[in-house]
Amino acid sequence: MIRCIAIDDEPLALRQLQGYISRTDFLHLERSFTSAVEARHFLEANPVDLMFVDVDMPDVNGLDFVRSLDSEGRMVIFTTAYAEYAVEGFKLSAVDYLLKPFSFSEFSRAATKAKTIYELFHREEKPDKGPLLEIRADHKNVFVHPGDVVYVESEGEYVRLHLDNGTKLTTHFRLKNMEELLPREQFMRVHRGYIVNMERIQSFGKKQIVIAGEEIPIGDSYRGAFSRAMKGNSRKGV
Repeated sequence: MIRCIAIDDEPLALRQLQGYISRTDFLHLERSFTSAVEARHFLEANPVDLMFVDVDMPDVNGLDFVRSLDSEGRMVIFTTAYAEYAVEGFKLSAVDYLLKPFSFSEFSRAATKAKTIYELFHREEKPDKGPLLEIRADHKNVFVHPGDVVYVESEGEYVRLHLDNGTKLTTHFRLKNMEELLPREQFMRVHRGYIVNMERIQSFGKKQIVIAGEEIPIGDSYRGAFSRAMKGNSRKGV
């Protein structure tokens, strides 16, 4: 997932941009802002991969805002109603320049350019995580690396996958079927309502596991198998 933020001082334009991002399965909107100053404060403590930045804003011009940042490894797509800013935008190595009003297809082409750049930039440093899971969530197909799943929670006829980037994907699936899909050497069912990634466990006791800061109960019928698995991991130095 490409982590992104959106900045536009016009609420309607920002709402449209949020909608387009939500329809794009490889983008995850971290935050949206109507002020470049607020966005700057957020960026000081939060890494993002891509910024959608309106050019003509009252507090700080979008071009000046991007110039003021240490933008190494951070992509930019400018949005504005004024075509004359395009040349300056590309001088700043912008991925693309969207002229308002723009359609979803125009947005999608620009976002796909960013995706291509992101994949080229990260290709050498990302280890092979094995085959992907294809999840149908939020009316679209999402591909997930099993290793990015922290734990899975049952919700009746549905399951919710909690990912390491904070994303939660809800899909029409039974927990038993999800258990069969996930790698057995890495995932374990510890309760009738939970499957956990054993590599993500922070601590555990007799009745519960702490994982990603959340307390997950250990069911009575799963306690023995879980205890044996943890002892086996301890002998392996895990």
